[in-house]
Amino acid sequence: MNKFLLVSFYFLIFHSIFLCFSQTISPDDLRCEYQLNPLGIDIEKPHFSWILRSEQRNQMQTAYELIISDNYNDIHKKKGNIWTTGKVPSSENIHVEYKGTPLKPFSRYFWRVKVYDKKGKSSMWSNPAWFETAALKNSDWNAAWISDGKKQPLHEDDFYKDNPAPTFRKVFDGNKKIKYARLYIAGLGYYKAIINGDRVGNNVLDPGWTAYDKQVLYSTYDITNHIRQGKNVISITLGNGWYNPLPLRMWGKWNLREQLTIGDPCTTGLIQITYTDGSKDIIPTDHTWQVIPSPILRNNIYLGEHYDARLEQETINNPETVLENPRYAVKVPGPQGKLTAQLQPPIRVIQVVKPLSIREIQSGIYIVDMGQNFAGVARIHVKGKAGTKIRLRYGEDIHKDGSLNIMTTVAGQIKQGNGGLGAPSIAWQEDSYILKGGHIESWSPDFTFHGFRYVEVTGWPGKLNMNDIEGLCLSADVEEAGKFSCSNPMFNKLMENIRWTFRSNLFSVQSDCPAREKFGYGGDMFCTTNAFSFNYDMSNFYRKIIQDHVNDQRPSGAITETNPYMGIADFGTAPDDGSGPISFQIGFPFLIKHLYDFYGDKRIVSNYYNAFKKQAEYLIGCSKNNLMTVDISDHESLDEKPYKLTASAWYYYHIQLIAEFAQLLDKPSDAQKYTSLAKEIKQAIIDQMFDKSTGVFDNGTQSAQIFGLWFSLVEGEDKNAAFERLLETIKSRDGHLSTGIFATKMMFDVFRALDRNDVAYRIANKRDFPGWGYMIENGATTLWETWAYSDNTYSQNHPMFGSISEWFYRSILGINPASPGFEKIVIKPQPVEDLIFAKGYYKSIRGVIASSWDIIGNTFHLQVEIPVNCTAEIWIPSTNGTLTESGKPIEQIKDMLITGHQNNYTIVSVGSGKYTFRSFL
Repeated sequence: MNKFLLVSFYFLIFHSIFLCFSQTISPDDLRCEYQLNPLGIDIEKPHFSWILRSEQRNQMQTAYELIISDNYNDIHKKKGNIWTTGKVPSSENIHVEYKGTPLKPFSRYFWRVKVYDKKGKSSMWSNPAWFETAALKNSDWNAAWISDGKKQPLHEDDFYKDNPAPTFRKVFDGNKKIKYARLYIAGLGYYKAIINGDRVGNNVLDPGWTAYDKQVLYSTYDITNHIRQGKNVISITLGNGWYNPLPLRMWGKWNLREQLTIGDPCTTGLIQITYTDGSKDIIPTDHTWQVIPSPILRNNIYLGEHYDARLEQETINNPETVLENPRYAVKVPGPQGKLTAQLQPPIRVIQVVKPLSIREIQSGIYIVDMGQNFAGVARIHVKGKAGTKIRLRYGEDIHKDGSLNIMTTVAGQIKQGNGGLGAPSIAWQEDSYILKGGHIESWSPDFTFHGFRYVEVTGWPGKLNMNDIEGLCLSADVEEAGKFSCSNPMFNKLMENIRWTFRSNLFSVQSDCPAREKFGYGGDMFCTTNAFSFNYDMSNFYRKIIQDHVNDQRPSGAITETNPYMGIADFGTAPDDGSGPISFQIGFPFLIKHLYDFYGDKRIVSNYYNAFKKQAEYLIGCSKNNLMTVDISDHESLDEKPYKLTASAWYYYHIQLIAEFAQLLDKPSDAQKYTSLAKEIKQAIIDQMFDKSTGVFDNGTQSAQIFGLWFSLVEGEDKNAAFERLLETIKSRDGHLSTGIFATKMMFDVFRALDRNDVAYRIANKRDFPGWGYMIENGATTLWETWAYSDNTYSQNHPMFGSISEWFYRSILGINPASPGFEKIVIKPQPVEDLIFAKGYYKSIRGVIASSWDIIGNTFHLQVEIPVNCTAEIWIPSTNGTLTESGKPIEQIKDMLITGHQNNYTIVSVGSGKYTFRSFL
């Protein structure tokens, strides 16, 4: 019997190995709503995606079969009791919509998929994946909003006095054997939850910032390992965040308390415990929760956090502790926004930075150089007498005498006592900690974040050493999606700086800077959306940002300048209606287009079409003779701005996009209407702002010429003339750019489209002013807000000019989408001058797209990887058309076709797989 079992065991092993090696295609990386095994989604018809793997070239999926079960044993046995698609003839491996029986709230589902290759041969079933629902309807959320019941200060200056953050406490029982447990929680502004003395999860500054009257995000945590049989205790401490801001008057005029949806810190949530016998306990927030003041005396998103460790009550996290004469929570209406599961990546500590140096510039005053500008907080490890107060001030720069320069990080440019009653004369970033004494104490703030490289430390007991302080880098925990490097060291350093800048500005909004403002500007979206997505998976992050735009859309249809909206409305399309400049309103539709182009998500186009149409109709009503005149124009340009041209060009682009979306969604009447209007707008721009005799747009600056070319306002000889005029303006500046944030992004697109990467390279490679090299030569570790160095006003950590990162991927590596979701790909590297190698990849929703090339003598080597289920057009630099792939002439390679020759490129059509080409330059 034992011998029989042993033989059977080995037979199963070898049979499994045989199947693994014999299958030609396999599904992997199963995702639901862009996430691996998402915990807590509230979408009733979620989308499923997977990537495909194969060792064979030119493989395709011809059909799939997907099964879903609410029971792991069933899914393990390849049974789907919730939904079975059967064999579906389709090549689609992204955005397969759920069409089974209605999903239940607070439930886990398991799913698997198998696929069929180009010959109809089936793969093995994938490994099981899962997703878990949260509340699917408002009625599923049986918990109250609660607060501590304290009244808001009556006078502005009282907001700046100590007011300890509230902690809510609840003791509860888990009387049976626990199968699993969940915590669903929203806490405004921010929260920190602790169960039985252990912090829940590693999210910080949670939940993400929204227009709270429209939408409030909640998070889901697996707390199974936190709960024990018997008594348990949970405590929730609330920070002010964006929900209870100080009445700071940003730039001396915008009071955030008058602009944002505000209220007393409050929380809603529920613990759900499921026992092994199938029964459940639910512990919701209600009036029975106790309230205790925390040691956090003050906390503000800009001015920092102040903590008195002497006030800590560690026993509150012991379920056996009985409080004397406790206060109880008060039920409150809450902010009224719809509770929505938070799908965008949460903010977390993504890296710990050790100091580069520590200098004592005066007795007891230390300057800590972290060696890197970033967003986050400092963490200290200190031992000293009770009552000792340590102050931490943050800045991006230092003065010539070595002292801290806080001026580029001052909140809202409040520098001359213009912040309102009670506000500091200069609104710098500062945290403080008061020791309780007796042992080593470790502390970092919970409810604030700063932008900084340098920390000024005062009040330290004894000598401050390198191990006493470190930096915690905070950012949305987005997955890395791409990498780039090349033979140009400055470009590699620039790429490093860009990634630090990008990560410093992902705090549930894509912010302009992590210190002075922290706002999500729509114009920045246009400039850097593609660049962000080549580096990181921004799918769910940008879905959230699109909804932010709709949350704050004006009744007129106008889109605001910042989202969430905080009052800024410079160069609005119409006066006093809350509209942003038309160049910043473009962020909304451009993000919709981006989610479709990069991730193939047509659902986004459909869901937001009506909101965009409302915006388009608003813009039509604001136009006059098919033109616009008001705009912020090419922000941070060094030249006189072509306001009328940029305003009208953006108007044209809005109408172009709504026509494109209408066509995509099969709305022929809208498509015809907006297509016709776009033609009229284009002609009006040409008639009013283009000189056919000279090729000059508007005032003839680099920005003006680039806008005209990027929007394809002219063709043929007119286009050639406009481009020649652009080259002349660049030559007149000794090969430098003079563009602002919009035309800089567009410039690289124009040069790529016209095969003039030589010009782009020379501009990008400049080391003097203005340019990226100038920033690096002057010690920058992140991107500046302006081309010029600023030590007083402008941010030194601003993503706007990071659009050049898109150029690295699309022009140097040559990775470009040719259809939505990269189903069709163009690989067209554009080698230039002294660049002798470049390598990198982009992990698309369909899989990794890689491009790596080098030049040895006159020989060009190109290695390419194309995901399964995709096709590609490879443009290989070649002067004589002689090509080999893996050492063989192209003509001898099966399933590979030369489709043309153009501008010293040979164009080859291929399917999926890895390829190695060689050509001669």
